[in-house]
Amino acid sequence: MTIFVDMDEVIADAYNAHLNIYNQEFNAQLTLEDCHGKEFWQCVPVEHQQSIKDHTRRDGFFGDLKVIADSQEVLEALSEKYEVYIASAAMEFPQSLREKSDWLDKHFPFIPWQKRILCGNKHVLKGDVLIDDRSKNLEPFEGRSIMFTSPHNTKVTAFERADTWKDIADKLL
Repeated sequence: MTIFVDMDEVIADAYNAHLNIYNQEFNAQLTLEDCHGKEFWQCVPVEHQQSIKDHTRRDGFFGDLKVIADSQEVLEALSEKYEVYIASAAMEFPQSLREKSDWLDKHFPFIPWQKRILCGNKHVLKGDVLIDDRSKNLEPFEGRSIMFTSPHNTKVTAFERADTWKDIADKLL
């Protein structure tokens, strides 16, 4: 079985990074609960939205992301049993390529560079399973699509869902 796994909001916690940066820079008190069902930039005043959109263009943003709970252990177990690839639409933020590669080296060394796909559009992926947080990536996928829960997608009901990496383990191990 071939499994593709997204990075941001699936194994790397970008949403909390946005939240923390915003709260620090604007002396705000936004919480994850305030943002359920919305993109983070939709949770802030209009005059702050561009600042949020620019977070991902900052040097260091992707390199400093925290690991999503249990993703390392479950992915290591999956990679021992199946062909596991990390697939990230990294070309959207070209400066992220090195940061994402270094981040994977640090946190997921058991997934070698040969099994990392830093692409532009995920519609080219052909395999058995895609674990992603974005409908736009899951919709065209011809295999099994599993939506990993993130604050922005809590209202989406069109896909099989996994709220945690333990859910992924229950589904695939």
